[in-house]
Parts: sequence; C-alpha cells; structure tokens
Amino acid sequence: MKFRNFKMVDYVVYGRGCFDQVDEIIAPHRKGDAPMVFLLDHFFENNNELKARIPVRANDILVIADVDHEPKTSYVDEVSQMLKDKFGTVSGVIGIGGGSTMDLAKAVSIMMTNPGKAQDYQGWDLVKNKSVYKVGIPTLSGTGAEVSRTTVLTGPTRKLGMNSDFTPFDQIVLDPALTKDAPKNQRFYTGMDCFIHCVESLKGTFINEFSRSYGEKAQDLCEEIFLHKDNWDEESDEQLMMASYAGGMSIAYSQVGVAHAISYGLGYLLGTKHGIGNCIVFNHLQDYYPEGVATFHKMLKKNDIYIPEGITKGLTDEQFDIMINVSLGMAPLWENALGKDWQTIMTREKLRAIYEKL
Repeated sequence: MKFRNFKMVDYVVYGRGCFDQVDEIIAPHRKGDAPMVFLLDHFFENNNELKARIPVRANDILVIADVDHEPKTSYVDEVSQMLKDKFGTVSGVIGIGGGSTMDLAKAVSIMMTNPGKAQDYQGWDLVKNKSVYKVGIPTLSGTGAEVSRTTVLTGPTRKLGMNSDFTPFDQIVLDPALTKDAPKNQRFYTGMDCFIHCVESLKGTFINEFSRSYGEKAQDLCEEIFLHKDNWDEESDEQLMMASYAGGMSIAYSQVGVAHAISYGLGYLLGTKHGIGNCIVFNHLQDYYPEGVATFHKMLKKNDIYIPEGITKGLTDEQFDIMINVSLGMAPLWENALGKDWQTIMTREKLRAIYEKL
C-alpha cells in the first residue's frame, strides 16, 4: 500500500496580536525590488486602523480583494496579469480576510509562476511550478482555507479547486483578535463549514487516525461554542480559530462528503457562498448524517439562525442538470461519503430529488 505524502503549511504563528509580527516574518522573503502584494478582503476596505497595521514597504501594493462572490478563475487571471504587467514578478502574496480572500491569494501566487489560465489548474495535481511565497491571515474562522491544499474557484465550466502540493501557504498568521468584528450570521455559516468538515470526515470511508484526531477535537470545539455557550467572548474567537485549523487538517488526509459535493453545484449555478451553501444542503441530509444533522438543528435553534429555503424553486431541467453535472464531478468526495460504488448509489435522479428540496 502506498501512503500519500501530505504537504502541510510550513510555518504557523498563533496568538492574540501576532499580526504585528508580519513585517518581521516576511522580511527574509523579500527579493530585491519585487514587491509584496497584500490582498485585503473588501470587508475591511474602510477599516483604516487595520490598514495602517499592514506592513506596506517601498513599492509594495495593497489590493482590495473583491470577494462579494467566491473567486472566479477569470478574476484570478485578472489580478495575476495586472501584477505581471506592473511588476514582472513579486516577492510574495499575503491574503488577509475570509476563506475567499485566502483562496484568491493562493491562486494568484500559483499563477505568478505557472503559464496559461487559472482554469487550466482546476483539478488534482495539475500545478507544475512552485508558487511565489504566500501567507494566509484569516479574519474569519471555519473554512480551513488557511491549511488546505486546495483553492476553491468557479471556472467557466465547473466549480473546482486547484488541489496540489504547491497550494498550501508557506506561512499562516493566526490572530484571534482579527475575527472579533465578524458578523454573527457569517461567523455561524463559516463555523458550520468547519462542523460539516468534521462530520463528513469522521463518517467517511477515508477516515484514519490522523484525520480522526483532528476532526474529533474540531467538532468538540464547534459544539462547545455553538451549543454550550450563551455569549460570544474572546475565548470563543480563539476556540473557533483552532477548530478551523483542526477541521482543515482533518479533511487534508481524508475528504469531505455529500454536503460539499452538492453545495459545489449551488455555488456554480447560483453563486451561493460556500458556508451558507453547505448549511442549506446539510439541513436536508438526515439520511446520510443523522446525528450530525440533529446536532446542526440544535445549533440553529440555539443561535437563532435562519437557513434559506426554496432557493432551487423554479429552476429549469437544464439548470438542474448543470448542478448535477458539477456535483457528480466531485468523485473523491462521493467516494469518501458512499464508498467505491458511489455511482450506483447516488444516481442523477436521487441527486435531483435532493436539489429540489433546497
């Protein structure tokens, strides 16, 4: 049996206030006049306090990342081409924001050293050249984007990540203080993304002790935060940040499952954001994850969160087929969830019936 040699993030700094060490951390990676590129989530566009703390030096550039929607391959191409035209090359790319901003940073860093278009690298192990230096700084916890070997992108024909050993960040900066202003609903949706990572990993056919050790801890933290606490506090920010890290590590050596596979179809066709998309789907997956869905429903009630219903109402047969095709293209996810014979279990008709419930 051949075991996968798993590429992890090279360096991790954790602690309240560690964002102020970024200048010192990235200094050795500066190359001559080539700038550092800071991609800042547009949520912070008017946050002058945070912007003043970003160590922009010499000809560095601060780019406000447009992540109203999850990153499209065309946007990755636009940003990377702008940087190539302006600077030729860059010393590194630093993503500061939620999961979409970190995915954008990973993708742009890859496209600075690889030819063609971003859509050419949607899939597994298609990236050939090491990216420029890249740093992930999450301001929202739950997606696991800070540790994953994928960057989720919507391309012209599918929603699929760049899954490769060249995708993980070289450095991540985990500062719980950066997440304190996250909106309640958004915090819940990304927290549930983490919880669903854990349920799908722990209940999947790919499960192993490496993944289990991280997944169980992350799931426990999610339940502590969203079920057993009455008020959000600094400790909650710290717990969710570590749940996100551990949840991302859990799926790194296993996989996610049904909810993610189906939500990719929603994201591609309707532009549904990943966190809330997973919640919309998971809400109807009692047949696949009964215990997890029951706990999820308790979390919804405890936190007074509303999950949209009826978002697929009125779609045409052609539109349902598009979502089904995107979803069924996620073969590793389905195999983890249902086993090697998953194609005989998850038929197009059964998948259509699930989409119709949403």
